[in-house]
Amino acid sequence: MSSPDPDDTRDVRLGTAYGAGAFLLWGIFPLYFHALIPAGAIEIVVHRVVWSLLVCLVILAVTRQVGWVRAMLRNPRQVAWLALAASCIAVNWGVYVYGVNSGQAVEAALGYFINPLVTVLLGVVVLRERLRGLQWAAVGLGAVAVVVLTAGYGHPPWIALALAFSFATYGLLKKRVGVNVGAVASLTTETAVLFPLAAAAMVWLEVTGRGTFTEQAPGHWLLLASTGIVTVVPLLLFASGARRVPLVTMGLLQFITPVLQLICGVLVLDETVPPSRWVGFGIVWAALVVLTVDAVRQSRRASARKASATPIMMRA
Repeated sequence: MSSPDPDDTRDVRLGTAYGAGAFLLWGIFPLYFHALIPAGAIEIVVHRVVWSLLVCLVILAVTRQVGWVRAMLRNPRQVAWLALAASCIAVNWGVYVYGVNSGQAVEAALGYFINPLVTVLLGVVVLRERLRGLQWAAVGLGAVAVVVLTAGYGHPPWIALALAFSFATYGLLKKRVGVNVGAVASLTTETAVLFPLAAAAMVWLEVTGRGTFTEQAPGHWLLLASTGIVTVVPLLLFASGARRVPLVTMGLLQFITPVLQLICGVLVLDETVPPSRWVGFGIVWAALVVLTVDAVRQSRRASARKASATPIMMRA
């Protein structure tokens, strides 16, 4: 049996570090967006679109990654699908910022705990995928959790559900498009689609006095301008990690983000969580454990099948 390739091992470790770095940065987003107050959710989102596009264009110009543009423009249908995906991510950004800056960071974190369950559910409803037993159990537990949380809140956890469904739909649309471009190119396309509306909204906010970009201290407008870098850097780390490690590993690492967001909401932003909501969270976590166990089992089976199909001489 051949020993592991040191280069492969080093690559996996590096990829794991990149992935963890991305999810750590996304996990402390509540603190960053909270620091942008008194800017509202709409203002923060439009600045995020505008500055992200500028950062992406600079990166593409430096790396000379422009070959995909012509192929994209030749396919209007593909651009239309990407426009829908961009709309979903814009809604996701807006709802998340609103949740954090209105004192509901804990519920926003819940949205990203629920997201994997919603993704599985959309696979059944939209793509007609067949679920395994453990996946059905996880989805069932997720439904129970929503009922418990609805009872605890006195209404459905709309922010969490909006975040989970908007991000899951975004992923579904990106899969439907099937564009084989890098992370920066993908974000460039999406922000370019949103740019005209975002730029117009930015001007309108400043002209009508509803914006904060020119009304606050210099540190505030620097923070707003930094939304581009804050958006692009973790995305690049994620893309670099995803190329180097198995999908299951990235799936496990992704839980770093909502855990940190929950910690930020409770310990830093002083949000209170009644016992009934902790029960709901506990059921969601149980569902995620079931889903993770299923994913790990399937990954091991796939690896075993691949190993058994490899000729003996190639494994020597």
